[in-house]
Amino acid sequence: MHIIIVGCGNVGSQLGILLSTEGHDVAIIDKNPEAFNRLGGTFNGMKLTGHGFDRTTLVEAGIEGCDAVAAVTNEDNVNMVTAEVASKIFAVPRVVARLYDSVREATFQQLGIDYVCGTTMIAQMMLDKLVEGHGHYLKIRGDLEMIEFIAGPAVDQQKLTDVQIPNQFRICMIIRGSTSFIPWRDTILKDGDLLVAIVKNQSYSKIKKYMRKA
Repeated sequence: MHIIIVGCGNVGSQLGILLSTEGHDVAIIDKNPEAFNRLGGTFNGMKLTGHGFDRTTLVEAGIEGCDAVAAVTNEDNVNMVTAEVASKIFAVPRVVARLYDSVREATFQQLGIDYVCGTTMIAQMMLDKLVEGHGHYLKIRGDLEMIEFIAGPAVDQQKLTDVQIPNQFRICMIIRGSTSFIPWRDTILKDGDLLVAIVKNQSYSKIKKYMRKA
């Protein structure tokens, strides 16, 4: 995949290294050229100095035909505009933005921007959303995450109690077709269900197998 990262701070640099290590074609943009020092010597992608919402810079980064864009600067407005440009002007199929101020959360949702919100940012989660298409959005409060994802074959015909992990992972709502309901312990899950759940962040890796890959 060709992936563009806007912002080379702690999250952007970690994400760039992770994606590059996995063999993806990565271009990372930052207005401060010194920020690229965070990438170390293992990063083998493209480094571009500029603004992530600038069309010329994005075209130079290869946004035309790009597979995914991550807007992870430390400014919500920049991330929002970058996400809008990437998704609506260049029609990038997967765009994820970092959100700092939860007050703007409703705006991001109204604009249809997929985002990650929280004071604790884990680059691996952003990678999952960009590469594997997990979830619509994710919020973090302390060590708890609220996630929304499409169930995959691993949960098909399983009871809720066989899937949930006590004190670590709980499914709160199921959306099946045009019906939404709160599940009970004997509820049977189906491949394709849209699930809303709470998970402890240290247990996130345990439930990835339940998610349908895009």
